[in-house]
Amino acid sequence: MSKSYTLDELLAIAVAKEINDYENVVLGVGVPMTAGALAKALFAPHATLMMESGIVDIRPLLSLNNIADAHSCKGFSYATDLFSAFTATYRGFVDVCFLGVGQVDKYGNLNTTVIGDYDKPTLRLPGSGGAADFISYSKRTVLTMRGGTFVDKLDYLTSPGYLEGGDSRDKTGLFPKGSGPSALISTKGIFRFDPVTKEMYLSQIHPGVSLENVRKDIPWDLKVAPDLTETMRPTDEEIDFIRDFAPELSAGRQLAVELRAAYQMEKSRLHCV
Repeated sequence: MSKSYTLDELLAIAVAKEINDYENVVLGVGVPMTAGALAKALFAPHATLMMESGIVDIRPLLSLNNIADAHSCKGFSYATDLFSAFTATYRGFVDVCFLGVGQVDKYGNLNTTVIGDYDKPTLRLPGSGGAADFISYSKRTVLTMRGGTFVDKLDYLTSPGYLEGGDSRDKTGLFPKGSGPSALISTKGIFRFDPVTKEMYLSQIHPGVSLENVRKDIPWDLKVAPDLTETMRPTDEEIDFIRDFAPELSAGRQLAVELRAAYQMEKSRLHCV
């Protein structure tokens, strides 16, 4: 009998399986970094993992705190500057990038800037960083959703998905043809985008999650694949890797916050000694 697992672990493993061997991959911290490390170890040994900060071809030791964390340098091939890291996407170097979701609409447009009115927000989010650039110019983008919400209309458009759907993204002439979101992976299922309408639909559902439970989060009439399948259960090897690499992901969010705060305090103490 295989080990039990958390939905956060399943999310990271599902994200890892979106990486193909020999692809060039831009990763952020958190779930994407864990997924990239897992893919490199088990699924895609020749994938090139790259940080937004310019560290290229890494084998990270553990889950990172930020894009300039020194642990990102383990086994790296070379380091470049931030400008070169961004312009690499314009030259078609990046095959796939991963972006977290604050708000997302049915066409994969993202808000990671503010919740509520821009001038008087209910919540101010981290902002774009490199997100708008990477979703614009990477060959494809995988969206990850640990929290976040599905909405009919974004409070703020931070990063362009398929705009109004259909061919509206291609018609702008601003993006490489065929680029854009390829999947959204949440703790409940895997969503993909219709090749014609570009509307998000449910492609796979995670074990133990009901369709009604997925639909209650979606404010529009969610389309479901006629051949809807269940996400494959993680193997013990996959679960063990996640728990070794990013134990805070397995521990639950509240404990993760406490562990990270304790780590930062200890790092500050050692720095002052």
